[in-house]
Amino acid sequence: MAYQAGVVLVAAWLLAGCSGESQPPTTSPNGPQSVSQGSPIRVMMLTATRGFRHDSIPAARDVMNALALSSGEFTVTMTEDVSAITASTLAGYDVLFFALTTGELPFDSEQKTAIVHFVSGGKGFLGVHSAADTLYDWPDYGRLVGAYFKEHPWTQSATVLIEDQTHPSTVGLGDRFTLTEEFYTFRENPRPRVRVLLRLDPLSVGTTGDYPLAWTQSYGAGRTYYNALGHFADTWRDARFQRQLAGALRWAAGR
Repeated sequence: MAYQAGVVLVAAWLLAGCSGESQPPTTSPNGPQSVSQGSPIRVMMLTATRGFRHDSIPAARDVMNALALSSGEFTVTMTEDVSAITASTLAGYDVLFFALTTGELPFDSEQKTAIVHFVSGGKGFLGVHSAADTLYDWPDYGRLVGAYFKEHPWTQSATVLIEDQTHPSTVGLGDRFTLTEEFYTFRENPRPRVRVLLRLDPLSVGTTGDYPLAWTQSYGAGRTYYNALGHFADTWRDARFQRQLAGALRWAAGR
């Protein structure tokens, strides 16, 4: 059952400048051209799972609902129903948001084609945390999200480095922040294919290497954003994470 968050006054801090297989579109780290500002961004948020289910899903839903209400920048329709994702329903949205999804969600070939066409046709996609632990058997989705989850070797307090402080999702965050999270690694490093925004400071977890945590890319005429944070409810309640999501939604919608 889906429900939709209402829209009220804009929160000042949020606005601070801060086959089934279809032919895959060309991807690039650089986003497509912006579109003009218009009505509130319409977001379809899916939290369906077919594998591990995060305890933070209720917090994720509550936070996104509250942000929509407080900011006025977007409306959000939340659903656990995979069958709700169709070409006809997606036509009413600007951004498709996979939040903490897992496993081989039962999309049929028409739904998969609809998702690819939605994004490649000029709309936006957001994936958070275990969105990368979803749909391993659908290569187009792997290209959409940017990389598939490999493991989470560190669940602890660690430092996140902001590589790109100019993106709408990172403006105002400074050059680093520290939080307690379940930090992911990926089957392939996405860096050659995407614009990396955040990476883990390896020294803060006692290792070496390159560990991207958030990135963007263009997907055909559309835009995709992924953020590996979000395992814990406290992360969703963290204003720094909320700021990233709000900026990512604006960017993905071309605002």
